[in-house]
Amino acid sequence: MPEVPLHETHVALGAKMGPFGGWDMPIEYSAGTVAEHTAVRTAVGLFDVSHMGKLRITGDDAFGFVNSILANDLNRIEPGHAQYSMLCNESGGIIDDLIVYLVGRDEVRIIPNASNASTVADALNAAAPAGITVANRHLEQGIIAVQGPKSGDLLKVLGLPTENDYMAFEDATWNGHELTVCRTGYTGEHGYEIVIGNEGIVDLWNALLEAGEPLGVLPCGLGARDTLRTEMGYPLHGQDISPEISPVQARTGWAVGWKKEHFAGRDALVAEKEAGASRLAWGLLATGRGIPRGHMQVKNPAGEIVGETTSGTFSPTLQIGIALALLSPSISEGDELVVDVRGRELPVKVVKPPFVKASTK
Repeated sequence: MPEVPLHETHVALGAKMGPFGGWDMPIEYSAGTVAEHTAVRTAVGLFDVSHMGKLRITGDDAFGFVNSILANDLNRIEPGHAQYSMLCNESGGIIDDLIVYLVGRDEVRIIPNASNASTVADALNAAAPAGITVANRHLEQGIIAVQGPKSGDLLKVLGLPTENDYMAFEDATWNGHELTVCRTGYTGEHGYEIVIGNEGIVDLWNALLEAGEPLGVLPCGLGARDTLRTEMGYPLHGQDISPEISPVQARTGWAVGWKKEHFAGRDALVAEKEAGASRLAWGLLATGRGIPRGHMQVKNPAGEIVGETTSGTFSPTLQIGIALALLSPSISEGDELVVDVRGRELPVKVVKPPFVKASTK
């Protein structure tokens, strides 16, 4: 199992390590997941997300090539900005959801999910015409996510750019290391993701921890990342979205360029949108004691199965159980349902995520 460049640093900090996306990653540190979650909601937290992929597509009209493959429309953004998009299969399922960084007509950068990085790279390489290069920099670079209401204050201490709009990015230099500061994140809080070469990431991580101590910074693991993103209703690939789950079903159709003439899976998605999805994503808010988890049956008051949870957790912010689920199109917001939690019925209410108000902007 590959290790991120910060692996020894995490171990020295007492992190509990575990497998995720094919990588050995920190799940939580000594403070615990709830404390880390709270630090991000109230102050600032650091996440190592170096397991995420890093692709660089260059060549004459790299913009047009990428736009012909991915679902969202790059014409919606200007150079220097990022966009949430998806790579779909021909049946409309989501091979991966990813962030696209538009440098210019001749350069596009993509951050795919860890376990799908090679799949996305292979798909782009297979479709690339002459003159287009798809460079997979997965093992050359790392990513540190700095998230929370005090994240801007922390970056300012290190002289890093902080004034970019949400979903914008800027290349910069820190201590002789080239890096990219992106106003993106997966927590619902004001934050940044910093892409930097492996040779500089340990120094940057340590500098952020030291400078952030007066701000209440905590190193955070994937446990807190999961509770934070679930409170926002952000999908996790392999659970809430997958090659068997389409953007129409997942309610991520806002990230589809429906007017584009071509992108992977377009015909199937247009047909599904016109016919109506057989299931739709919703949030479930527990109204009783219990914590829903993924892959649990959801039933209506008559005891009929109307869907299945895709993610579930205890919300540290709300102090109750929450879940994301794919449900029958007959279900509406406000409906009272139950989740089968290991043979015990947990009453839940159907809601539209996010469960907690986002503060990204």
